[in-house]
Amino acid sequence: MVKDASRMGPKTPQVLILVGATGDLSRRKLLPGLFHLCSAGFITACRIIGLALENLDSDGFRKLAREALDQFSTRPVNEADWASFAETLSYVPISAGAAALKTSVEAAEKSLGGDSRRIHYLSVPPNAALAAVKMLAEAGLVENSRIIMEKPFGTDLASAVALNAKLHEVFAEAQIFRIDHFLGKEAAQNILAFRFANGLFEPIWNRNFIDHVQIDVPETLDLGRRAGFYETVGAYRDMVVTHLFQILGFMAMEAPTALEPQPISEEKNKVFRSMMPIEPKNVVRGQFVGYRAEEGVDAESDTETFIALKCEIDNWRWAGVPFFLRTGKRLAEGQRIISIAFREPPKSMFPAGSGVSAQGPDHLTFDLADASKVSLSFYGKRPGPGMRLDKLSMQFAMNETGWIGDVLEAYERLILDAMRGDHTLFTTAEGIERLWEVSAPLLDNPPPVSLYQPGSWGPKSIHQLIAPHAWRLPFERAWRNGNNTSQK
Repeated sequence: MVKDASRMGPKTPQVLILVGATGDLSRRKLLPGLFHLCSAGFITACRIIGLALENLDSDGFRKLAREALDQFSTRPVNEADWASFAETLSYVPISAGAAALKTSVEAAEKSLGGDSRRIHYLSVPPNAALAAVKMLAEAGLVENSRIIMEKPFGTDLASAVALNAKLHEVFAEAQIFRIDHFLGKEAAQNILAFRFANGLFEPIWNRNFIDHVQIDVPETLDLGRRAGFYETVGAYRDMVVTHLFQILGFMAMEAPTALEPQPISEEKNKVFRSMMPIEPKNVVRGQFVGYRAEEGVDAESDTETFIALKCEIDNWRWAGVPFFLRTGKRLAEGQRIISIAFREPPKSMFPAGSGVSAQGPDHLTFDLADASKVSLSFYGKRPGPGMRLDKLSMQFAMNETGWIGDVLEAYERLILDAMRGDHTLFTTAEGIERLWEVSAPLLDNPPPVSLYQPGSWGPKSIHQLIAPHAWRLPFERAWRNGNNTSQK
């Protein structure tokens, strides 16, 4: 068990109803994450009730859970811990109805002594979410509960407003936790620490010192069995509104009055209210060659598997600073970075050929992987006679600190926060609706998709979009690794 883990967990026992318990997300992330939270001592008392279409019994669900741990857990599975975890698991098929679910929940609560809280995790497609909410209401499981919702939260402003209205008929906004696993990553949260805990960086975090910002999340993955779903949403709805814009909110917000959910949500929403509408002329949409041959995809599909765009924040801190966002499938590398380019000095005293400015501006780069890294690049003098400058860097890597074992996987952190009632890293109805509002010009008049080859960096026109700047990815030099002295 992790030392003092219970102090960071919920204060009351938890009954978690996992809707979609046999699905891919549940097997890959949720069941391994719940196992770790329980075995490490973060959750000291809980019962987990699986709910799904499959006609399993509780023993069948335990078998599925063990197979998920063996296949997807990133940590060793201790047999004694597994035996304890298995006792917390039970299962109700959806076909058994609301009454059977209610009976199972009541039995779980009784086994915990009666003083417990319910938490519902809806790991289901968007078209099944409201049906699950209806079943929870019919079972009388809304009171004393919280509900975790998976993206997408609508596909445009009208559908987001309608979805929120339906949810609010059953659950109060304070009960709803709209999950974005990007915000659960240590690296994303480290942006807040980096900005607001250091007098060195907050004074220069504005338009006077920052030239432009890139949020770049290319993926090498294809669509697998998600092609049919992806055809209805595309890269913009799937990734930008629900992930990249949320990271932008963290990066661009003003200092909250306190490190508490309401002040942080309010500052993020101020950023969203200040965002300019996304103009189609500032967007590149792409589709990888071969996408239209995927199962469930229209042979003449215009759905984008790649998107790059420029957006602007019209407030005093960021006026005139472009934010460039990029994401897509089947690209050359899988990365998750925020790169902040600082303005160059207005005049150089260094002679021609010295190397100053030859490798672009100074950059502060955050790697949003679970083992987070931060790099600050700058010009320095190369040893030897004369004044020859070269790009150097200072880097921080979590795996060099001895803290890497304390890192919670994103879903683990967010489940724990929801159990504690902490909304800090979750999105709000107001924020989601505003992001769909600024997206309306693009959604109403999307530019045509350009084809790109799998394994490339997307359509060629992305370079015109960002000109006169350049994309940071692909990096010319790798992150330092141990004794490796290369820099970025």
